[in-house]
Amino acid sequence: MYTVYSRPGSGGFVAEAALELAGQPYRTVDEKRGSDNPEFVAVSPLRQVPALVLPDGVSLTESAAIILLLAERHPESAIAPPPGSPGRVDFLRWLQFMTATLYPALMRYYFCQRSTTDPNGREAVKAAAIVESDRHFAIIDAALSGRPWMAGSDFSMADPYLAMLAHWVPDLGRPRSEWANIVAHNERTKAHPVVARLNERHRFW
Repeated sequence: MYTVYSRPGSGGFVAEAALELAGQPYRTVDEKRGSDNPEFVAVSPLRQVPALVLPDGVSLTESAAIILLLAERHPESAIAPPPGSPGRVDFLRWLQFMTATLYPALMRYYFCQRSTTDPNGREAVKAAAIVESDRHFAIIDAALSGRPWMAGSDFSMADPYLAMLAHWVPDLGRPRSEWANIVAHNERTKAHPVVARLNERHRFW
């Protein structure tokens, strides 16, 4: 059985969603931010969630890595379009784009103290993080024009990933109205039974 280190409202949501889409049994261990639990620290040295322990005891962190590994192990699931399919390229592109740009920018907003040693510089870090994340959301909004899902016609884990990030937008808790394609995409994603069920635990919206 898989074990997911997570907590409500965190990025652990995507690891849980991937396991649900794969139809795999798993147990969830909720850890507080910065937990000193030795078992957790051994799995996640940065003390961040999500972290996944595989049935054989091997562990890994990083949400994109978890999604890609589970997609590889359970190719029949809706985690990712299969290799060679039309949506595969866009799935890989946008999953990595969100992981490399949006996720870090939003974390710089909420944890600005990690990006500066100057207490007076924290507001500048937050302001820059908003500008950066808005630019990246606008790129995704344009990419969603004329398509229902991030990978084109197929639902994949790129979709709940985007919905989670969009609902972390500072001060709003929801996508900005000018991102009309993201707003419409999120409504579709929120209606997915796996996403709706997990939101009862995570309370993103």
